[in-house]
Amino acid sequence: MSTVSAPPASQRGLGADAAKPGPAQALLNRRGLAKLLLLVVAAAVLAPLLQAKYGAAWPHSLTVDVSGPLGKTSDWIINNRDSHWLFVYFLGHLSNAVVISVRAVYLLLLALGWTGVTIGMTLLAWRVAGLRIAATALISFLVSGLLGMWVPTMQTLALMVVAVAVSVAVGALLGLAAGLSERLFRILRPVLDTMQVLPAFAYLLPVVLVFGIGVPAALLATVIYAAPPMARLTALGLRGADPNVLEAVASLGATGRQRLVTARLPLARKELLLGVNQTIMMALSMVVIASVIGAAGLGDRVYQALASVDVGAALAAAIPIVLLAIVMDRTTAAAGERLGADTPVTGPEWLRGWRVWAGLAVVTAVFAGLGRLSGSLVWPDAWALDIAHPVNQFKEWMVNHLYSGVPVVGGTADWASHFTDWVLNPLRDGLTALPWYGTLLIVAALAWLIGTWRTALTAVLAMAAIGVLGVWKPSMNTLSQVLAALVVTLVLGFGIGILAAGSKRLESVLRPVLDVMQTMPQFVYLIPVVALFAVGRAPAAAAAVVYALPAVIRITTQGLRQVDPAAMESARSLGATRWQMLRQVQLPLARPALLLAVNQGVVLVLAVVIIGGLVGGGALGYDVVTGLATGDLGLGLVAGVAIVCLGLMLDRVTQPTERRTTGKGV
Repeated sequence: MSTVSAPPASQRGLGADAAKPGPAQALLNRRGLAKLLLLVVAAAVLAPLLQAKYGAAWPHSLTVDVSGPLGKTSDWIINNRDSHWLFVYFLGHLSNAVVISVRAVYLLLLALGWTGVTIGMTLLAWRVAGLRIAATALISFLVSGLLGMWVPTMQTLALMVVAVAVSVAVGALLGLAAGLSERLFRILRPVLDTMQVLPAFAYLLPVVLVFGIGVPAALLATVIYAAPPMARLTALGLRGADPNVLEAVASLGATGRQRLVTARLPLARKELLLGVNQTIMMALSMVVIASVIGAAGLGDRVYQALASVDVGAALAAAIPIVLLAIVMDRTTAAAGERLGADTPVTGPEWLRGWRVWAGLAVVTAVFAGLGRLSGSLVWPDAWALDIAHPVNQFKEWMVNHLYSGVPVVGGTADWASHFTDWVLNPLRDGLTALPWYGTLLIVAALAWLIGTWRTALTAVLAMAAIGVLGVWKPSMNTLSQVLAALVVTLVLGFGIGILAAGSKRLESVLRPVLDVMQTMPQFVYLIPVVALFAVGRAPAAAAAVVYALPAVIRITTQGLRQVDPAAMESARSLGATRWQMLRQVQLPLARPALLLAVNQGVVLVLAVVIIGGLVGGGALGYDVVTGLATGDLGLGLVAGVAIVCLGLMLDRVTQPTERRTTGKGV
């Protein structure tokens, strides 16, 4: 999938001697030592006082019980949902508009029939992205039909069309406001952070309380998750517009609106389309989660298969989701590259005019009519293939041969047991036993060493908020799982990314594998992982590693590939070996990309560790899922806010302050 590329080394002002410690680096080291000494003095003074007054465990006197107010809020919503003007005259009409829009798109897809939809999407991909993407689209829709998933695919496509349209509109408006106003940018940034980091399960319950079970709740949950990338990239594009062009337009007497329409938006067109691309991918990743609150389609098929532990049926529904994601990603990415090109698009003039779109519509209508004449608007059942049985047989074979009894290396059950006993348990016990003030001091030290006192204050307040909410102990359990999974993800991701950066053949082999891994619904990983590793925290960590690994590999590979060629050639001319060039040139110059990889690893690992609460992960993930299942708004929302605080803290202790001044990675 497309990712936000790191700037080339030449644009960052880095040279081949970046790895050598200069005066500035030495000064930074001295400042870091001074910060450490100050923190040691503070710890020596404060630790005994806090221990004597409060003890090692988070003090009960510093907690705030929010379950009461949240419970009253939940009761008020339930009691007034059918009578209050807010629900009757505003939210009710909004819900009806969503239902009508999704139903209209779905009926249109059914009216076109399987022939019309397949040919129409293929022609659209050809028109926008070229012949190869068109062939991919054709194969994808045919495979969806062959798997017997045509109707669920159309239901999902209808929901995604409306959800993406709403997400793009909302994200573009927020990004427009943030891009034109520094004050709004600062206000919106934490809001977007919360929307993207807050687990979907945490806000599913309040959404269901307001809209009930069904399509409106599913669409709103999708918009909350999918709109931030569009907002971030829109703001990034507008704020990064060439000032010389803007000054030239202003000198011609253009008004603010004219400068926006004629200069800022055209200059940001590539970022805007990349925002659409990322929004589509985020929306598709919500397909299965949205099915929990009544969204029909492929996600519902996956969720039902998981409930019955049917890996084959889950895979049959997951494959069309992956194919839809790949087609949409490739199409929007190719369109973005063409719009961002400096030279005009080549080709016959008739390929670029409105007559072509009219011609494509006519061809689609003709094939839709042929489908109607054949008497089948949906994919014929006789042409469907059943892959569930062989997939389930293969799963059983893997369990029988890999779960235990493997000579020398042991089975996957042994690996899970060792990982739990040697890594997860000691890490959890250590974090739990560490005094709360010791944890805050460590967080402050890490954040202050790589940033400013504001960075340290933000990280400490995020951790303190967890204690105030009364979920300190389960948060430490979740943090242990996140840290363990993150370390494994970064070790594997950096290693594979370095290898892929040095071999284009390996990168081309890895690309489709990473596409599948990144677009496969998170829930689908849970069944084979549980089958191989049993129930517990180890399978939750394993699923998180599998889900977060592709992003880390892609960003690492891209960052190393974009290192200034002049710096590489200079090192090579001095007789540096390949290892020396990697260690002393490539890795230092690719530092912004590597930090972005760490950032994305944190976000993605957090997302799946929480879902791991369904398979024995426990801690905050279990509280979020239990809160949704039991309708306990206090339990689920408090755990979700604690997860946001963990994500905020991890971001601050892993990302230097100077990186965040250019905007957060998507």
